[in-house]
Amino acid sequence: MTDDTETSRDPERNRLSGRIARTAKVGANLSGAGLTFATQSLFGGDQGEEKIARALAAALGKSKGPLMKVAQMVSTIPDFLPPEYAAELSQLQAEAPAMGWPFVKRRMRAELGAGWQEKFGAFEKEASHAASLGQVHSATLHDGRRVACKLQYPDMASAVESDVGQLKTMLGLFKRMDGSIDPSAMVVEITDRLREELDYAREAKHMELYANMLADRDFVTVPDPVPELSTDRLLTMSWVSGKRLDAFEDAPQEVRNRIAEMLFWTWWGPFNSHAVIHGDPHLGNYQVTGEGTGLNLLDFGCIRIFPPEFVSGVVDLYRAILADDFDAAYAAYEKWGFSDLSRELVEVLNIWARFIYGPLLDDRVRSVADGVTPGEYGRKEAFAVRKLLKEKGPVKIPREFVFMDRAAIGLGAAYLRLGAELNFYRLFNESLEGFDIEKVAARQAEAKAAVGLD
Repeated sequence: MTDDTETSRDPERNRLSGRIARTAKVGANLSGAGLTFATQSLFGGDQGEEKIARALAAALGKSKGPLMKVAQMVSTIPDFLPPEYAAELSQLQAEAPAMGWPFVKRRMRAELGAGWQEKFGAFEKEASHAASLGQVHSATLHDGRRVACKLQYPDMASAVESDVGQLKTMLGLFKRMDGSIDPSAMVVEITDRLREELDYAREAKHMELYANMLADRDFVTVPDPVPELSTDRLLTMSWVSGKRLDAFEDAPQEVRNRIAEMLFWTWWGPFNSHAVIHGDPHLGNYQVTGEGTGLNLLDFGCIRIFPPEFVSGVVDLYRAILADDFDAAYAAYEKWGFSDLSRELVEVLNIWARFIYGPLLDDRVRSVADGVTPGEYGRKEAFAVRKLLKEKGPVKIPREFVFMDRAAIGLGAAYLRLGAELNFYRLFNESLEGFDIEKVAARQAEAKAAVGLD
């Protein structure tokens, strides 16, 4: 099939004209940030970095779509950006104005055909939620089931490909990224995950994968996809409802601890058993049910399925740090995918590892970190590591590290928000009982095959 034929059948596919239009729009927004960067480079000033960061955040806020999502994403990876940039970009909101009823009708007709409304008993015209890549509408099926219909915005494939190029331009504006970290593999990783987020058919399989992996965790509810009403750009699933995580910040300590323990098993359980993580730590992706006895897990676009050997490296590094075994730590980093290591680099990386693993090293009830706000979790340690890497580096971060790091920090921030106090050491070691990398690989292969994932 020719490219022209594909375009005529699907005018929203990744196409050159769409990429050019998107690049022009985003480039115009970024040009203001670039001017600020040039001015500050010439004239400096005590708040130069902060001014550049504010200008960049403002530019990305105007751009919306994938690039704004990427900015939010990288701002939650503590060792990726200088603190001034992370602070500004983390304030970008995922919420976006919903597109109106004319778009909804066009999208639904394109995905389900001219008689799409007849497939529902009722369909809400107003979106219940809107974000950077799509919006969700509530609907009711003829059998009475309430469902959520997730509709992808127009031209997102072209926007992603354009914004991938702009991401590299954006990184060029970071004056202080001066060789401490080589982000090239991280950019590739973010790009691949962003492309996957546009594939709603794959997201439906991710949803089924999680239902499979968490089947023995009665407290977790995963929405059920409705295949006959889903396509690559429309995902229909069972409607779930609950309270936001932050609604329980003032709940009794035992309730907050119970929620935190459920979060632990929902995240670490699939990782240690199947080498899979939910890569988006946004608090809105969890709902609490039963006044603190259950969880709903939402949004399965950003799921990272790791090579099982990577998980083996994570476990090996944990045990090496616990035993203060430098040589074992060195070997674990190599298993993770770090290359060109030296003793000095491993010593620096161990600073970050001791922070990440910190709560898992103490066999006692404790908080994740005392006197630290959720937004600042990991920032001080990341700054110290970056400073040392400027002297000892550079270090090339393996791509698998990106979402592991991001999700672990997000989970820690959720614990801080809840004020949870748990014995994380015992929980983690319980999750490792019977750990065998060959069994992990076998479970992953079986679970993927069961839902049709490559």
